[in-house]
Amino acid sequence: QDENLLPRKYFEVDFPMIVARKIHNIKSKPPLSKPIMESHSGDSLLIDCHSLDSSRYSIVGADLRFSSDLEEKLKKHSLDIHLPTLLVAECVLVYMTPQQSANLLKWAASTFPVAMVINYEQVNMGDRFGQIMIENLQRRQCSLAGVQLCSSLHSQRERLLASGWENARAVDMMKVYSFLPQADVKRIESLEFLDEKELFEQLMQHYCICWASKDSSNL
Repeated sequence: QDENLLPRKYFEVDFPMIVARKIHNIKSKPPLSKPIMESHSGDSLLIDCHSLDSSRYSIVGADLRFSSDLEEKLKKHSLDIHLPTLLVAECVLVYMTPQQSANLLKWAASTFPVAMVINYEQVNMGDRFGQIMIENLQRRQCSLAGVQLCSSLHSQRERLLASGWENARAVDMMKVYSFLPQADVKRIESLEFLDEKELFEQLMQHYCICWASKDSSNL
């Protein structure tokens, strides 16, 4: 029933080692493999240890820091850059250096004539709460190489505009939470008791959704 609303094709990109585990799970679990098989229309379903390609879904093992290799693999899996494209990154860019994430964003802005990018990651990381988050991650040997670009909503918008996107906006997750239907929020909060509401609000204020677009076709 949603056929005309669904993407023509969905591409998922992750490190080859992670992709291998995901493909193993897809192959071994019918609830994951069955929808792919049912939506596939073509002669063959291509699958190996580091990639899977069907007519509606592909998962590709690649390093996002190397956009030329990424583009080659995506085109091999029938990426059509001329279709309107939505790119989603969830806590991805913060693990790259500012130069590496800028290169990726510039590649995307220059490759797709009509596109939108949505990025979810940390923000307001210059205050004490943000510093504690960084220190906790460092103790787990997890370095946020691009955290300096997460200093504010302004810095998040500016990185997108500087990479060739035509317009950009950003809001923290507390603002997103306030936009949700309040009846649903009250119902959920009554089910999932929040005993640390102040901590919850601080955490939400340190994550954001930012988005940018470019539209040569005036869609």
